[in-house]
Amino acid sequence: MAVTFNPVRITTDLWRHRYLIGQLIKRDVLLRYRGAMFGVLWVFLSPLLMLAIFAFVFGHVFQTRWPQQQAGLPFWLILYSGLIVFNLFAETVSRAPVSVRGYPSFVKKIIFPVDILPLVPLGAALVQGAFNVLILATALAWTGHLHSQIILYPLMLLPLLLLALGLSWFLAAWGVFIKDMSQIVPIFMQMLLFLSPVLYPASAVPEMLRPLYHYNPLGAVIEAARAAALGFPIPWYPWSLALALGLAAAVLGHAFFQRSREEFADAL
Repeated sequence: MAVTFNPVRITTDLWRHRYLIGQLIKRDVLLRYRGAMFGVLWVFLSPLLMLAIFAFVFGHVFQTRWPQQQAGLPFWLILYSGLIVFNLFAETVSRAPVSVRGYPSFVKKIIFPVDILPLVPLGAALVQGAFNVLILATALAWTGHLHSQIILYPLMLLPLLLLALGLSWFLAAWGVFIKDMSQIVPIFMQMLLFLSPVLYPASAVPEMLRPLYHYNPLGAVIEAARAAALGFPIPWYPWSLALALGLAAAVLGHAFFQRSREEFADAL
């Protein structure tokens, strides 16, 4: 199996299968909510319920204070703008270990492009993320804090999407051989929620640990996306570093997946 480290070649190959990717994502989204009482309304209800709980706990019980609140921004909007980013990442990575193992019939077809399967959780997470951004924009407009800079919000997510895709290729390959990965990864995602500047500002972290929050890719994207949504200066340098790291992770993840895929059929 030829392994490529060329981002352009990888992108071209994925673009060639864009219709198939779109159909798999559509199928995944519809199957997830099939038979549920509220159906696809859970795309809205799930993040809103989580937001309500976090806003109550961290806004009223722990009374977390953010610098942005000095500008009159409601606490829950500040929280939601970062929670969207984290949920997109966590949803994609948590489902990655079963993204290939869940389609054994596809894997055993020689002509099927197996490397597109880890894109399905990412695409499904993007569908929900798009609705969440729409809710965020509506809420900002309703409270009088909508800023034109919010159009940069999707761009701020690019490093995170590349990083999530790279990790998905890694975890999808490992998940074929190590079935415990589907149990291990969600636990790490829960830990990562409290180790990222989602529920508290990075400025609240002790000075000696602050660089770890500013320059880790997830923290950098959360801070950049939040700044874009709320109309504050965007930290471009950490975001650029995150973009470079995300690109490297995507290329290496794809190469690892391609090198491992010859053994998938035997393992399944």
